[in-house]
Amino acid sequence: MVATRLPGLGVAAAGGGVALLVHALVPVLSPTLVAIVLGIVVAGSGRLDASTGPGLRVASRRVLRVGVALLGLQLLLPEIVALGWPLLVVVAAVVLLGIAGTLALGRLLGVPPERSLLVACGFSICGAAAVAAVEGVRESKDEDVATAVSLVVVFGSVVMLALPLGAVALGFDPVAAGAWSGASIHEVGQVVVAGGLVGGAALQVAVAVKLGRVLMLAPVLAAISLRSRRTAAVRPPLVPGFVLAFVACAALRTFAAVPDVALDGAGWVQAGALAMAMFALGCGLEVAALRRTGAPVLALAGGATVLVALLGLPAAFVAG
Repeated sequence: MVATRLPGLGVAAAGGGVALLVHALVPVLSPTLVAIVLGIVVAGSGRLDASTGPGLRVASRRVLRVGVALLGLQLLLPEIVALGWPLLVVVAAVVLLGIAGTLALGRLLGVPPERSLLVACGFSICGAAAVAAVEGVRESKDEDVATAVSLVVVFGSVVMLALPLGAVALGFDPVAAGAWSGASIHEVGQVVVAGGLVGGAALQVAVAVKLGRVLMLAPVLAAISLRSRRTAAVRPPLVPGFVLAFVACAALRTFAAVPDVALDGAGWVQAGALAMAMFALGCGLEVAALRRTGAPVLALAGGATVLVALLGLPAAFVAG
C-alpha cells in the first residue's frame, strides 16, 4: 500500500519544492499559488500517469493536515494575550463577523455554500491554511479549495500593498498601521510584508495581531465539525485529529522551551507540506473548472476583503 503512494508523493514533493524555490527567488509570489498553477500545468501536459494518483490524493489530504497542525507552533499565547482585551475583542469580531458577513453575502450572490464557507474562513482567519483546514473537516471539492486559495492569494496581495498606503493617508503611526494590517490582511506572509513596508514597530504588532486570528482557527473548526455532524450521513469526529495536533503544537510552543532550530525546521516542514498539498490539488484540476469561477465568486472575494478591512480598522484606534 505504501509503495503505491510513493510515485505521487514524490511528484508532489518535487512540485512543492519548485514552488518554494520560486518563492525564495521572487518573494512576492506566494508558494501556495505557484504550487497550484504548477500542478495544473503538469497535469495538463499529460505527463502524469495513473500510478501517481494514490500519492497525490494523500498529499492533498493528509500531508495538507500536517501543514495546518504545525501552524500551531507559530503561536506564543502570552504574546497574544499581551495585546490586551480590547484588541483581542477586535480580533474575535474580525473572525466571527467576517465569516458571518461573507456567508450572508455569498447567499445574496448565489455562490454555493461550500465555496462561500471556504472563502469566508480563508479571508477572515489565516488564508490558505484556513481554507485547507476547513477542507479537512468538510472534505470539500478540490475545485472549491483551489478557487478559494487562489482568491485568498490574489486579493490578499492587493490588500498587502494597499493597506500600508491607506494607513499613511489616514495618518496612522506604525503601531496603529501594524494593528490594522494584522487584523485585516489574509495570509501570515502577507502581513509580514505589509508590516515591513510600514516599518518601525509595525511588524511586531502586525504579526502578533495576525496570530491572534490564527488562534481562532481551532474553535471555528470545532464549530464547523459539530455542525457537520448534525447534517452529514457519515458523522465526522467532533474535533478532528489535526485540530487537536494544532492545539497541542500551540501549547508546546507556549509552555515548553522549543529550540529555535526545531522551530525553524518545523517551519520548513509546514511550508513544504502546504506547498505539496496545493500542488496535488492543482494536479486534480482542469483549466475549464477554474474558468467557471465567475463574477459572483469574484464579487464575494472583493466584498469579503472590504468587510474584513473595515472590521479590522478599529484595531488601529485601540492599538494606537
